[in-house]
Amino acid sequence: MGIRGLELRGLKPVRRKGRSRDHESNGHRFARWCVASVLVALLLSGLPAPVAGTSPSPGKTVFARPALCLGTHAAKGCEASVAVSSKKAKKQAKSCKAKTRKHTKRCVLQARKKAKKAAKKKSKSTAGVNAKSGSSLPDGYGPAQFRGAYNLPAAASRSQTIAIVTAYGSPNIEKDLRVYSTTFSLRVCSSANGCFRKVNGVGKKAPLPARNALWALETSLDVEVAHAVCPNCKILLVEAASGSVSDLLTAVDTAVRLGADVISNSWVVDEFRGETTLDSHFNRSGIAITAASGDSGYGVKWPAASPYVTAVGGTTLDLDSSNARVSETAWELGGSGCSAYESKPAWQSDGGCVRRTVPDVSAVADPGTGAAVYDSYGYSGRHGWFKVGGTSLGAPIVAAIYALAGNADTVVAGSHSYAHASSLFDVLQGSNGTCSPAYLCTAAAGYDGPTGLGSPVGVKGF
Repeated sequence: MGIRGLELRGLKPVRRKGRSRDHESNGHRFARWCVASVLVALLLSGLPAPVAGTSPSPGKTVFARPALCLGTHAAKGCEASVAVSSKKAKKQAKSCKAKTRKHTKRCVLQARKKAKKAAKKKSKSTAGVNAKSGSSLPDGYGPAQFRGAYNLPAAASRSQTIAIVTAYGSPNIEKDLRVYSTTFSLRVCSSANGCFRKVNGVGKKAPLPARNALWALETSLDVEVAHAVCPNCKILLVEAASGSVSDLLTAVDTAVRLGADVISNSWVVDEFRGETTLDSHFNRSGIAITAASGDSGYGVKWPAASPYVTAVGGTTLDLDSSNARVSETAWELGGSGCSAYESKPAWQSDGGCVRRTVPDVSAVADPGTGAAVYDSYGYSGRHGWFKVGGTSLGAPIVAAIYALAGNADTVVAGSHSYAHASSLFDVLQGSNGTCSPAYLCTAAAGYDGPTGLGSPVGVKGF
């Protein structure tokens, strides 16, 4: 809205006798100039940021964003979370200035921190990736890294269907999944052999939603990683008509109706009044549902806050040359915290939050230790192989581990992991912000905010 659109007609200067009309007009203009100057200053300084948990209700059309991060680009919903190389540190720090004031300082600090660690990570902490690169495989973690790091079986013991709920259309996803499978020597998962199925938000083959490059990359990440972790699982891709919460929930309902055993959600919105009235879409007996916790650091997102999902936080995962886990720490931009609205489920007992605490568990999310993803549709001028992170990576990993475990029909929301916490890897280091009590944003023994109960060690925790 321009200054003229503010209509400052009600502001009339006090007239005094003896003043000429010209002088009076000048005074009137001066008053307008003063008011306009103040308004301009307010506009340039920006309106106050909304308080967490005060977003409008879904009835006013709330739009979700994918919770992904790229290794060399910042994606929406992942502010200040780009992994940078030493050569790109200056460029990244400069790009940080375009971010909101809330995230600028964090972004610059992360860029510098990543730059200093780049050489060391390249030779030490990502040895598993370098070993892959030597055999002409794309940069980023793949099936061997996920299996090695998390001690996973090669296949599910019985037939399982993993539903991926995403938004908009990804026109090349089946072809891209074939490229991914061939590259990593996985069985091909296609519509021809009954392994892959793509439908729109209401379960029809057509019409498919409009295309969107960012969401297409998200779809590639979710589908390919789910296939990497559980190669013999069927993949059901449900593409919502748009990124609105309403359309995405319709897609969740469709996944349930079409027989999914597990449903992965890599989309997030800020918490809002009325979210609890929508939790019923996730209250599904006999279906394990995962949700990404977000990529903006300390703070709670929905639907991860719903007590009917397994909320997945983020870690930085370092491997050795044999793909064994060397260390795993809390990722500095994974989401966590105490929900503003959701009641605490019976299986959570941490004392610093009277409501639902997020997340429940965690998995790799740092784009610096991210996954290799193939997307021929392209994003931001690039096509082909990407290195992708974000809690969007963790959500399909955990979903596929539920499928590997094969007991989704018996679990109740995220409660199974709490009853088998000793079967998880307790993450002890790392932080995603500053908070009180500290465990909500700092990794520690036992349950903590950034990583929940911990990350996978086999399938017993799921």
